[in-house]
Amino acid sequence: MEMTERYLRQTVLPELGELGQQKIMNAKVLVVGVGGLGSPASIYLTAAGVGTLGLVDDDVVSISNLQRQILYTEEEVGLSKAECATRRLHALNSDVKINTYPFRLTQDNVADIVAHYDLVLDGCDNFATRYLLNDACLEAHKPYVFGAIKGFEGQVSVFSAGDNPRSYRMLYPEDSVVQPTDIRDKGVLGTTPAIVGSVAATEAIKLITGIGEPLIGKLWTIDLRTMESAIYDF
Repeated sequence: MEMTERYLRQTVLPELGELGQQKIMNAKVLVVGVGGLGSPASIYLTAAGVGTLGLVDDDVVSISNLQRQILYTEEEVGLSKAECATRRLHALNSDVKINTYPFRLTQDNVADIVAHYDLVLDGCDNFATRYLLNDACLEAHKPYVFGAIKGFEGQVSVFSAGDNPRSYRMLYPEDSVVQPTDIRDKGVLGTTPAIVGSVAATEAIKLITGIGEPLIGKLWTIDLRTMESAIYDF
């Protein structure tokens, strides 16, 4: 009865139903980076009832995170993000199994970790990890949900999925990107990751359940200054 009531608002959706909910509860999702993007994404995946959630993050909570990383509190400054996020998400939905990885993904560990999950959601903030995830997911034939933000802008896409899998490298060749170092280039409105992270979580749920048309071969973008959004084929 409790499970039926808990997920009632989504199981009454004809596109989802109880079968779709069962797929969600059987799914295993790896979230890499539980910061601005990973916070809302992991919250909504946990609330939706994803069976197993993996959280990868080697960082600790800082006071400057609290403006946008809604998983954390002032009392947790200096503590491991992955471990704090695990406690918060378990309090939200104790039925979800949460695996905590409080360390950085590397060439040596990425394949082994990705192998345990059905899909990967990217909440990281650096190109090196994205290339690492992209290559590991393509090799393992696991869908890779990508999200990125800057200032008032965001984008989401799905790689390594479908009959004609796309690659992150198709959009961003390795020799074309520059990691920002100036704090002025890292500015972001707190609500930007909330919106983009939620869209990424939606893409994950669509892939799990087979609902709708995931952003495979498509790049969704939004500019919150004008509320203009677009979808580009690639």
